[in-house]
Amino acid sequence: MISPSPVPPMPDAPPRIEVVDLDMAYGGFVVQRNLHFTVRPAEIFVVMGGSGSGKSTLLRLLIGLKAPARGDVFYDGQSLWAADPAEREAMMRRVGVVYQSNALWSSLTLSENVALLLEEFTDLGEQEIRDAAALKLALVGLAGFEDFYPSEVSGGMEKRAALARALALDPEILFLDEPSTGLDPINARLLDDLILDLRDGLGTTVVVVTHDLASIQAIGDNAVFLDSETKTMMAQGHPKALLAHPPNPRVKAFLTREPIAR
Repeated sequence: MISPSPVPPMPDAPPRIEVVDLDMAYGGFVVQRNLHFTVRPAEIFVVMGGSGSGKSTLLRLLIGLKAPARGDVFYDGQSLWAADPAEREAMMRRVGVVYQSNALWSSLTLSENVALLLEEFTDLGEQEIRDAAALKLALVGLAGFEDFYPSEVSGGMEKRAALARALALDPEILFLDEPSTGLDPINARLLDDLILDLRDGLGTTVVVVTHDLASIQAIGDNAVFLDSETKTMMAQGHPKALLAHPPNPRVKAFLTREPIAR
């Protein structure tokens, strides 16, 4: 695992990501409006909310796959959506993404999956790529599994392999879409521990889209709650503080799984 050299969140540092006056929509259907929040360096930032609240849509917008209806996203002060395609691609090169489905190629070994990005975006030789892929897999606890195919490993190991691939180019920012989906509680907790290791050992900024309450409380430094009914950001703050003092009944109902009193 990663040798800890803790890099705590930096609340006074300039934002790594800033979302400004953001509206999300599909045609005339508004998903969320007036989103405004910042993600600090070396912070684990959680986007939480129920089904249909726009969490995955926000992720697509943050990684350049969907344009906003209004507003913008800034990476270290640089506009994502005012940038030309080449500039946007360069900005996204600093980002790693783990998709909910893992999106590993079933016909490739774990090592070959990790190597794909290294082959496309670096000038490393064949042996150097193999060594780098093995290092990334070892980083997530998969040393010795380089030649296994995704179908030959457990769900938790497959999720770790997807994480290793996301780390292939040493991203400054890591996005995780529902990372605990399909995992049993033990493997979900192990994945949470790995995410904390990445933040503490490498100083990686992590944005997690999830509705997993245990994970939210275990790893989150800061969070926003997206509400599907009001179509806006209903709360922001440390997950433990929001649980202890929920700002409204809808946030309380989500964080406690208790129905809203009528």
